[in-house]
Amino acid sequence: MSQSKIHPTAIVEPGAQIGNNVTIEAYAVVKGNVTLADNVVIKSHAYIDGYTIIGEGTIVWPSASIGTKTQDLKYKGEKTFVFIGKNCEIREFVTINSSCHEGTAVRIGDECLIMANCHVAHNCEIKNGVIMVNNALLAGHVVVEDYAIIGGMTPVHQFCRIGQYAMVGGFSRITHDIPPYTIGAGSPYKLGGLNIVGLRRRGFPLEVRKALFKAFKLTYRSGLRLSEALEAVEKEIEMNPHVEHWLKFCRESKRGLIGFQGIASQPIQEEDFDELEELLEERV
Repeated sequence: MSQSKIHPTAIVEPGAQIGNNVTIEAYAVVKGNVTLADNVVIKSHAYIDGYTIIGEGTIVWPSASIGTKTQDLKYKGEKTFVFIGKNCEIREFVTINSSCHEGTAVRIGDECLIMANCHVAHNCEIKNGVIMVNNALLAGHVVVEDYAIIGGMTPVHQFCRIGQYAMVGGFSRITHDIPPYTIGAGSPYKLGGLNIVGLRRRGFPLEVRKALFKAFKLTYRSGLRLSEALEAVEKEIEMNPHVEHWLKFCRESKRGLIGFQGIASQPIQEEDFDELEELLEERV
């Protein structure tokens, strides 16, 4: 704990691993299995529990709760984890639960901004550069890919995926997979097209944006079945890593893509059935 600043009213249990230049403010609680890397800041009244590792430079703001027991009723006391990357901001009253099933983890990448009152449930994976706006809520097993943005007051159904560089508008309701590079909003959710502004800001070259636009049009505007549309994308568009990711994401969908509701490229595994009662109700 060299050069770390721990307020006398903070509670840091024996066994907690505290890096260099860590700040733990008044009335914060850090439990015994927690690891804080160098330059982490834990603000007043934050509560860090479980087998949680918080990466270098991350700031946890007041009254956030991280690593607490999952709300999944199937949890039977297994050892689970929370891994948070470098230079994240976890804002006020965020709740990040631990995972469910032995050895599994909730994972949050580097440089993520999770704004006030957001929730991240068990077995979620949030990759690098993601922004969750106030009151965005992730159910269990959700995957959010790099640099996606989820607008405020938006719940995301369990097992859904949000593709990289996607922009999800506020007050939406996400029940199926959101393709990468797209923008949309609403309940029911409607795709507006490519996230052109976001792609420009991230430095996507014009030729890549054109290829993605054509992939989007073939998939969603051609009138073809999903499998036929993806075959057309392969035949008609010169491949680059982003078009390849579009194809891979669409083909690996288990919940079904937004706009192709109920049409999953890969079957849901039998062991997932107990998690998907709501999906069956939606299809009745």
